Amino acid sequence: MTLDIRLPEFWSLAHVEQELRRVYDICNGCRRCITLCPSFKDLFKSLDTEEVDGEAGQLAPAALKRVVDLCYQCKLCFNHCPYTPPHRWQVDFPRLMLRARAAEAKQNGVTLQDRMLGNTDLVGRLGTLMAPLANWANTLAPHRAFLQAVAGIHRRRNLPRFARPRFSAWFGRRAPAAFVPQAQVALFATCVVEYNDPAVGKAAVAVLERNRVDVAFPAQRCCGMPYLDGGAVEEAQALIRENVRSLAAAVREGREIVVPGPTCSYMLKQEYPWLDGSDDARLVASRTRDLFEYLMRLAALGKLDMGFSRRPGKIAYHLPCHLRAQNLGTKSADLLRLIPGAEVEVIERCSGVDGTWGFKREYYELSLQVAEPLFKELGDARPDRVASDCPLAGLQIAQGTGLAPRHPIQIVADAYGLDPE
Repeated sequence: MTLDIRLPEFWSLAHVEQELRRVYDICNGCRRCITLCPSFKDLFKSLDTEEVDGEAGQLAPAALKRVVDLCYQCKLCFNHCPYTPPHRWQVDFPRLMLRARAAEAKQNGVTLQDRMLGNTDLVGRLGTLMAPLANWANTLAPHRAFLQAVAGIHRRRNLPRFARPRFSAWFGRRAPAAFVPQAQVALFATCVVEYNDPAVGKAAVAVLERNRVDVAFPAQRCCGMPYLDGGAVEEAQALIRENVRSLAAAVREGREIVVPGPTCSYMLKQEYPWLDGSDDARLVASRTRDLFEYLMRLAALGKLDMGFSRRPGKIAYHLPCHLRAQNLGTKSADLLRLIPGAEVEVIERCSGVDGTWGFKREYYELSLQVAEPLFKELGDARPDRVASDCPLAGLQIAQGTGLAPRHPIQIVADAYGLDPE
């Protein structure tokens, strides 16, 4: 197995094909992940044909690539797999899929679709600069047809609205809260908070400050995951280097890094040491916490303010895949259950969006099929509120059910009686 991006064979398409066949053969003998995603269903369907007869070495190159293309990096197979390192078979299916995309992109170039979907900072800056016009245009059928033709975003995919002012502008002009801090954090806000939903970031700051946590907002870029979706490793690494430099400085000031988005917290914890490889990247990873991971630690230490004044009712909480992949348990649901009057039902179903995959015209319909069990369980729950830490899962839930999910930190802020503006 070669997952060291600094070695030449990592980028060799011949070596990648060899490794794909090796891992697919191991997966064929196990099949534990068959229910997880379309990649495994397609793989086993191909292996079960009469022509292949279960031999991964006989799979056509097109079948090998189709499994890669169907992977949307939910990461769940890694925790399911009994053969991950340090097992001698050294299976890391998600990173192998990333490697295959990266090697292909290096050989053939990153597609225009993946460049546009990956550059969230550029799209976000342009969108927020012209927020009313951009949001209006995204409702028009001709504009959506244009986006599908040029950027490959399916014309029926609901899109996040652009916000103005951006979260960073709000944070920069706000008056600092007056309290004696019990802790200090650096907020890694995420692109969605910065460009699309500043209310989540405002709620996070309000709740942290309610608990006497001093919040800093260091310079930051996109976490890099959208570029990785398209195999654009060099572009992702450039963003990672900037983030590592800024966030490592915050850690050295004595701050922990707190992230309200599960994909970004996963990236900082798991992928930054791999993709960057520096001591600072490992420092950042070791000091990064999901927002509710951090708040529940305060609760365990008896330092969480329990002065909730509003009852949220019944909450259907969707547990995102990238939190499940971090093996954190259900920290967001655990905190919501601390609120008097809260009844929380946890739904562990994949939303099928996972980064840029569910936006693409090729996979939009399939992404909705993947999310059908989630839609059904939400309908059966009949909640007063729906919550998910993942903004893309929120988009998918809204698309498939008409419900309007909120980030759980907004429900906590409401329960405190906070109105952050």
